[in-house]
Amino acid sequence: MPTTDDGARTGPRTAAGARLAGVDATRGLAVLGMFAAHVGAGGPDFWSGDGWLQVADGRSAATFALLAGLSAALLSGGPTPPTGQLLRYARVRILARAAMLLPLGAFLVLLRTPVAVILPAYAVMFALLTPFLRVPPRWLLAVAAAVAVVGPAVALAARGVAGTGDALLPPVDVLVGEHYPVVVWFAYLLVGLAVGRQDLGAPTTARRLAVVGAVALVAGYGTAAAAMRALPADAGVLRALLTAEPHADTLPEVVGNVGVALLVLAVSLAAARRVPALLTPLAATGALALTAYVVHVVAIAVLGDEAVWGPGNGDLVAFVVVTLALTTAWQATLGRGPLERVLHAVSGVVAAAAVEREPVRPAR
Repeated sequence: MPTTDDGARTGPRTAAGARLAGVDATRGLAVLGMFAAHVGAGGPDFWSGDGWLQVADGRSAATFALLAGLSAALLSGGPTPPTGQLLRYARVRILARAAMLLPLGAFLVLLRTPVAVILPAYAVMFALLTPFLRVPPRWLLAVAAAVAVVGPAVALAARGVAGTGDALLPPVDVLVGEHYPVVVWFAYLLVGLAVGRQDLGAPTTARRLAVVGAVALVAGYGTAAAAMRALPADAGVLRALLTAEPHADTLPEVVGNVGVALLVLAVSLAAARRVPALLTPLAATGALALTAYVVHVVAIAVLGDEAVWGPGNGDLVAFVVVTLALTTAWQATLGRGPLERVLHAVSGVVAAAAVEREPVRPAR
């Protein structure tokens, strides 16, 4: 049976372990960032009090989406794209995981919390990624660029046709709605898949990611800032397409968000090689990201809307501290998280049943 998996934790002392710890730490930061976006009470002024929490809004979810593409790469051979039965096995396994994530996301939506649940769109995009597993990184980036250029206009036009405030049917909402529209957000997964085809354990890779991330950050947010200054207030469509406000789903925002994600990943990969112990709580949260995300939405449903709209950050501190402590303890004693364990086991069984097993050849 093929063994490609993003869930094999080999420990930070090996190159593979450092790579996984860095990726997991980035994912952990993204999860905690979504906590901040959902239950944090960031002020309107970035430079005053808790206004810095605005950094998490939009960027953490975009990082989470980019890492979905990176996870697909790790599930399908990492730097070496799979072929033959390995390719079919990887595709079935990813599709099986997407099929399980979709009803889980629907369940979270039915809880009717103020949280815009990412899992339905995440599942759809994860499935859509399967035809791209053999595409070279440069072409993945080309397709991602095309999606980032065309997608925002498509989403904006579709929402205009539907009418402001009109409820879209769930399948249409996932594609072009105001939260995580697939026609825009798929670009993040394509970039993540391209990144996952690199040797993430190499120091030079982290340095390249940092440089590209810094350039993308400046280009994306800088373009938006310049456009907002230059465009008149009545240039509604142009301003809507060039702003970089969180969840604006524009080309400048996508480019800037990719830059942030790559910078965070580069720093995490470097830290995982040099000071792995410092990343342990974050890496544990990232390794249990699905469980942590689902539990936090359920907790918000139990606590009530006040957990989201309340004026203080006590709930945010509690969410972060409890999550870091529980995920660290769970991974140290039990390994994979409960939901991660289900996805791993079921997708493996489905893939093994759907694809003929590779003959086992004795080692020479």
